[in-house]
Amino acid sequence: MQAMTPPLLQTSGLTKRYPGVVALDAVDFDLRAGEVHVLFGENGAGKSSLISLLAGANTPSAGDIRMRGVPVQFANVHEARRHGISAVFQEFSLVPTLTVAQNLSLGEEPRSGGMLDRKALRERARSMLADLGFDIGVDRLVAGLTRAEQQMVEIAKSLRGSVSVLILDEPTASLTDTEAQRLFALVARLKARGVGIVYISHRMHEITLIADRVTVLRDGHKIATSDAKATSPERLIEQMSGRAIEKIYPHIRHQPGEVVLQIDRLHSASGVRDASLTVRRGEVVGLAGLVGCGKSELFRAVYGLDAVTAGSVQFRGQLRTGAKIRQLLDEGLFYLPPDRKGEGLVMGFSARSNITLPLLHGPLHGRGGWLRRRLGRKLASEAAERVELAPRNLERPVALLSGGNQQKVLFGKGLTRDAVLYVFDEPTVGVDIATRCALYLLIQQLCEAGAAVVVISSDLPEVLHLSHRVYVMSQGQITGELEGEAINESRVLNLFFGPNESKP
Repeated sequence: MQAMTPPLLQTSGLTKRYPGVVALDAVDFDLRAGEVHVLFGENGAGKSSLISLLAGANTPSAGDIRMRGVPVQFANVHEARRHGISAVFQEFSLVPTLTVAQNLSLGEEPRSGGMLDRKALRERARSMLADLGFDIGVDRLVAGLTRAEQQMVEIAKSLRGSVSVLILDEPTASLTDTEAQRLFALVARLKARGVGIVYISHRMHEITLIADRVTVLRDGHKIATSDAKATSPERLIEQMSGRAIEKIYPHIRHQPGEVVLQIDRLHSASGVRDASLTVRRGEVVGLAGLVGCGKSELFRAVYGLDAVTAGSVQFRGQLRTGAKIRQLLDEGLFYLPPDRKGEGLVMGFSARSNITLPLLHGPLHGRGGWLRRRLGRKLASEAAERVELAPRNLERPVALLSGGNQQKVLFGKGLTRDAVLYVFDEPTVGVDIATRCALYLLIQQLCEAGAAVVVISSDLPEVLHLSHRVYVMSQGQITGELEGEAINESRVLNLFFGPNESKP
């Protein structure tokens, strides 16, 4: 009888300890050739610790790693790469002052006669990107690329050379739907070549699309490994969080009051066309649509981040078309942007300093231009408590916090002033279930206290479960409005592609 082929990659009792913390506790994991094995878990569950050990970025405190049944030890990332293990982490390793071509050959530059062969370097880069279906100019500086383009370059760089194990950590977080589909097609091609892929994602639909198996981690422990097609999203969420899915979304009482925002036939320089909607106190209004449909652009124009070219905006009964951001903030409109790192937070500042930023030209501005620091500390602590941000994190630089805690800081900024309208643009992007629950409860509290709330989201279940009314956008236009029991997945999805294809 022929011996069973060992897994491509396998861990036994893998453990990682830090002073006072066990980040990973005796985890057994295996990856087969030609499969996508998803790691699923909340922030702090141990996913990042596990992949850092597999990729050579850290060394285990106990346990072992085997490649095709043979024990291996990695002192660094370079040694892991020599064994065919390559990783794309959330924090990119690109050099911003170099071109795309230079980054893709960094450390392995082609030479001719002892000199750098620039033509070969550029041709190699073009070939690598074309093979992946990525359309990026190889002579562009990385510093000038969008985050999505940088993600593509990072993926291309990871596939340089002979790769048998590819680790992807939230690879679609910065990609549009079209770019994500290209990535999934690439994953399928790599699987066909026998590459094993470890894939981390918080997005349930991605697991359904590409996973062969799913391992759930919680608090550093392995909870279960399941066949992706034999389990359900509800079961995975329950394993990950320890709570049933119906307990994730709160029931928000609908008590609509006065209209606080009226948008009438708005056009913007960013592609919004003829958009009209209303928002009232005491209700959650959802804005849904595919990535690039114009839903974010609509409220960026309302808030003064993008230019309005036609139409009008009334806030609290006053015409505010093209108003300055500070004026709208002072009058009670708070907008939370989707890119917390690029637009929402100052990464080098502490959490406390970030939370009090909206107050600098308001309550904290004391006599003679002095800041009222004691009041600032008090208000920041109160906001942190409301968003369930641990006090120990208040003085830490935001850059050192987890994605979930960074999002809590972003929410906290809106709680230091009494806003009338809160606009949350992709409020839970890249955060785990526990953080989602905390933020959803906060939305419930704000709404039931009489504020108006707008939730702009590409996460359809989020919109369906939180909203009292839903507007759907497609190609810069509002294609429909649904309310109450009429809000369901089928109707919303039909409106994604235009009003004429929607059926009641």
